[in-house]
Amino acid sequence: MGIVKIADDLHEEARRASAVMCRSINAQAEYWMKIGMLAEANPTLSFHEIVRRQLAEAQVTTAREAA
Repeated sequence: MGIVKIADDLHEEARRASAVMCRSINAQAEYWMKIGMLAEANPTLSFHEIVRRQLAEAQVTTAREAA
């Protein structure tokens, strides 16, 4: 585990987002980093497509796919 320094305003955004998403501040920052890395690696995919592919990779079936 390492320490990453981020700007105070970004930390505050992560804190507020983490409360809404029921994640810890660290988990929220990790989520944003992972999505950002995936978006850079797959610039033609939308956010929703990235999330859908991650769910499929984890073998999670959404209600929409089950119908």
